[in-house]
Amino acid sequence: MKRIVLTFGLIAGAILSVMMMITVPLQEQIGWDNGAVIGYTTMVVAFLMIFVGTKSYRDNVAGGKVGFGRAFAVGILITAVASACYVATWEVIYYKFLPDFADKYSKAAVEKVRAAGGTQAQVDSAKQKMADFKVMYDKPWNNVALTFLEPLPVGLLVTLVTAGVLSRKRKPEGLAAS
Repeated sequence: MKRIVLTFGLIAGAILSVMMMITVPLQEQIGWDNGAVIGYTTMVVAFLMIFVGTKSYRDNVAGGKVGFGRAFAVGILITAVASACYVATWEVIYYKFLPDFADKYSKAAVEKVRAAGGTQAQVDSAKQKMADFKVMYDKPWNNVALTFLEPLPVGLLVTLVTAGVLSRKRKPEGLAAS
């Protein structure tokens, strides 16, 4: 199981990391909302490796059958490996190449409130929230934890669907549906 988890987790992690390295420097040109759509779409595509890896485990290691629990374990471990790659890539990008990312993100968030017709009180509130966010986000362990939580829900959802699909009991081939 370890080889399958590492293989497919690293493939998914490579997909996440490469797309992050391509899109993050272009964030201001593509827009923050578009960046989020691209990012989460990339996560879904990368986490298709959960299905492929779990199916590989079922077919090549488990003799063609896998229970929900084992399929879930394989999928969540692939998610963890891929998410660790995602976090490692982000930490390098953030601290080495884009130390002003939180400032730019904060400015964009405040501008979004202003552009939506927010009152001065709402704009001031957004400024304060973003200032608090920046202080928190600049602490390395908080940064790591928040970054790990970005792909985790997507990986968990794909893992649950994969475990459900691949652990289903199939009807014997000789029985026809009535």
